[in-house]
Amino acid sequence: PWKHPRRGPVLCWAPLTLRLCVLLPQFDPGNTGYISTGKFRSLLESHSSKLDPHKREVLLALADSHADGQICYQDFVNLMSNKRSNSFRQAILQGNRRLCSKALLEEKGLNLSQRLIRHVAYETLPREIDRKWYYDSYTCCPPPWFMITVTLLEVAFFLYNGVSLDQFVLQVTHPRYLKNSLVYHPQLRAQAWRFLTYIFMHAGIEHLGLNVVLQLLVGVPLEMVHGATRIGLVYVAGVVAGSLAVSVADMTAPVVGSSGGVYALVSAHLANIVMNWSGMKCQFKLLRMAVALVCMSMEFGRAVWLRFHPSAYPPCPHPSFVAHLGGVAVGITLGVVVLRNYEQRLQDQSLWWIFVAMYTVFVLFAVFWNIFAYTLLDLKLPPPP
Repeated sequence: PWKHPRRGPVLCWAPLTLRLCVLLPQFDPGNTGYISTGKFRSLLESHSSKLDPHKREVLLALADSHADGQICYQDFVNLMSNKRSNSFRQAILQGNRRLCSKALLEEKGLNLSQRLIRHVAYETLPREIDRKWYYDSYTCCPPPWFMITVTLLEVAFFLYNGVSLDQFVLQVTHPRYLKNSLVYHPQLRAQAWRFLTYIFMHAGIEHLGLNVVLQLLVGVPLEMVHGATRIGLVYVAGVVAGSLAVSVADMTAPVVGSSGGVYALVSAHLANIVMNWSGMKCQFKLLRMAVALVCMSMEFGRAVWLRFHPSAYPPCPHPSFVAHLGGVAVGITLGVVVLRNYEQRLQDQSLWWIFVAMYTVFVLFAVFWNIFAYTLLDLKLPPPP
């Protein structure tokens, strides 16, 4: 790797990128860290046949965004290594608007996999230059394994419980349902794993079905774009927030289902669409938003109805609906910041740290609440199953 005069060694992985990294310092004999935009453009033109057309557009936009006639070498490295700051993003967007290039949607002759990747880009990303960059960069390695794995585990546990209880519809009404060691139960909240593992238990096939559909239709495309780490973080944060919210706001009720994580992802996606309405080019977005909201409302209504329906195992009530609300809260805070910053460093976003601090305070509050409040309030909890 070439050693930058101020920032030390810089690694570049793609062969052409490596060659550009080697050539760029030759245009900076004074080791200032800057090269002229004219030399940069001539270098791009000499290697244009080896560059993806959309990446070439982004690099040309980088050159066109610098009115002072100079490009910082580190900007180039940040772009090629997908470490772009907000100010750098704005410069690229301004340069791209001046180039007036053809939209990705107008390209013809794409095969099935290319059309699928393009469809995912338009479903999730509000900026054309990000859509083009994602289209050229996506390799399906690794695949969206997190959402698929979680979904398969949920289906497997549901089928196992269905066979064990000999009941698939409204399993939650079976007298032995709460005996499962994965369910969150208020009397067993000291078993901390239950705050997370409850996602593998569902009230019935009607509950599982909607969660699986939303996870696959929304979660998988989001993971293809933003990666398993970020989407997994939002999902797990929604799951934990859901069970903790129940332990604070609905203290006598158990919890089952993955709705906390699902609602975190879906509400983040819907909020991102609304906040970037003009930039989102997905087809029938208003109709699809309406359908998604109707489905979420129906599922939430089912959960509310079940919570107040006469219990099959008195005095313990049926599972709570508050986990849905905890998931929504995570989605419109942490989730929105993640989805709005495609390939941006989250640690550079002030909102990210604000929402992380809020989430941390809530978790700490809920932990202390679980330790002290149940005793101080002298709450009569249902007996353990």
